[in-house]
Amino acid sequence: MRFLCVGDVVGDAGLSFFCERLPYIKKQLDADFVIVNGENSDRSGVGVSRSSAEALLQYADVVTTGNHCYRRAGEELFSENERLLHPANYPYTEDTNGRCFVDTGRHGTVCVLNLSGLAFLEPLDSPFQRVDALLQGIDARYILLDFHAESTAEKKAFAYYLDGRAGAVFGTHTHVQTADEQILPGGTGYITDLGMTGPVDSVIGVRPQQAIKKQKDHVPVQFSVAEGPCMLGAALFTLSDETGLCERVQRIQDLGNP
Repeated sequence: MRFLCVGDVVGDAGLSFFCERLPYIKKQLDADFVIVNGENSDRSGVGVSRSSAEALLQYADVVTTGNHCYRRAGEELFSENERLLHPANYPYTEDTNGRCFVDTGRHGTVCVLNLSGLAFLEPLDSPFQRVDALLQGIDARYILLDFHAESTAEKKAFAYYLDGRAGAVFGTHTHVQTADEQILPGGTGYITDLGMTGPVDSVIGVRPQQAIKKQKDHVPVQFSVAEGPCMLGAALFTLSDETGLCERVQRIQDLGNP
């Protein structure tokens, strides 16, 4: 089974580009299932709103998020939409908020999990301990996990921790696609970060001059989503129908060309 996993959608620009390009990309890659990170899909470029979640779910099977999940939405949005996930290791949430099961019929059941790293982010519950609890008793042929984290070392360590227990572990959050797609020794497909779906001429989706001011002057800056051509960062994981483990990983960067 072929899983297309798409990096963080940024603002209206990224959302429009995703909705426009996804059908074509899915067909070209012969993808069976789509997972997209929508934590920045609100028009502001921060958080997920009801309207952006609904738009993403028209094209994706599951929408994951991250540390900005509640910036534009309350917990009720997630409880009302079982395929809209936020990190499962928030201390005050139920496990089910960060995990969902999708029955695909002849392909079997897909389990998608969403967890957040701790390095340079909020002090949440340990993703290592929480994922062990989430995986207990799972009866699903395919298990894929969005690990929303800042540290590349934490992402890689987490993937090795899950090696052989999940079909794919992919990183999100940094908005910069990494060139390290691989299959780990135990059969888990991995990439440190999928990249983003948003404006090319930007600093991780933000107008460059605003990002420069923030970094140069060290003062609070109100960010806005950049304009211009967009790109879509993703990875295609081919998982075995027998073992659920990864057979191939393909890194994707779509610039809207035919």
